[in-house]
Amino acid sequence: MPGFPRLLPSYDMIVVGGGHAGLQAGLKAARLNHTACILDRGPKYSRSYYAPTMDNIPGFPDGISGHKLLDLQIAQVRSVEEKVGYFTPARATTAAAEPAGGYRVEFEWLGQRRSVLGRTLLLAMGVVDRIPIVGGSIETIFPWANFGIVDFCIFCDGHTFRGKTTAVIGSGRYAVETALDLRHFEPASIELLTHGAPLLADEPEPERATLRGKLEAAGIPVHDPEIVGFDGIREKRLGIRFADGSVRTYDKGFSALPWYDLHGEIPASLGASFDRDGYVVTDEDGRVLDAGGRAIPGFYCAGDQRNGWNQIPEAWATAERAVIHAYSYYL
Repeated sequence: MPGFPRLLPSYDMIVVGGGHAGLQAGLKAARLNHTACILDRGPKYSRSYYAPTMDNIPGFPDGISGHKLLDLQIAQVRSVEEKVGYFTPARATTAAAEPAGGYRVEFEWLGQRRSVLGRTLLLAMGVVDRIPIVGGSIETIFPWANFGIVDFCIFCDGHTFRGKTTAVIGSGRYAVETALDLRHFEPASIELLTHGAPLLADEPEPERATLRGKLEAAGIPVHDPEIVGFDGIREKRLGIRFADGSVRTYDKGFSALPWYDLHGEIPASLGASFDRDGYVVTDEDGRVLDAGGRAIPGFYCAGDQRNGWNQIPEAWATAERAVIHAYSYYL
């Protein structure tokens, strides 16, 4: 089909996911003179796609947007198309180990169901942030997120909170711990907004009391009415309207809600184990471990989907290690 990659019957590595980790895995396979098939739902499904500026990417002293960085990686992958098939928009539906070795992945591409065989399999499906639902929609907060007024990653953006009045949105342990951790970056103030939910409702009472005590000791107040709307985008501030009629304005916001989706179905079907937060458990080479702590042959996971730190340089590193291990032991 002109303008589209040709799907081969089999590849040395199938990469499920076309974010920063998946793209790097495909590129590395090509550099090691192996073939790879990248199945990518599309750049807009990457967590960094909407990030206006990222300051922690090596080689970009003035920062770079997530969208631009993905574009650059995609262009690099397309430059090795003799080795890498980049299929997008493609959605993997199932994966299974083959009796004779390797893995078969079923996926949807261009409105058709297709199948591909790989000697090895690397999952880089990432994770999906849970977005606050305001006015019945997750899109209400998007303009503030797209301007970098509301952030989602303390490791990426914590440094931008210095001297800023800050609202942390969330009601669970993660929200409380995020509010406490943000103090390290010296914001002018921090408030925790539970968005109408009871604070720490899922925690046992002794732990709930301990965390409440830490908030009080840190001087972090809790405001619990439901959020009904946002204002202040023209002034590049976060104005919040609450169901009780109150209105508050902040310089910055942080969404501290649990993950919406960690894409656990495919790894679970292949025998992967998960940590208590739902991440795929791997060893230092990205090999997926089963419930007994044993590496599943030829099966890898890289990037945000595996246990570890959620950072783009970390995604690149885990992809590199996984592909190098596959090259050394399976390919």
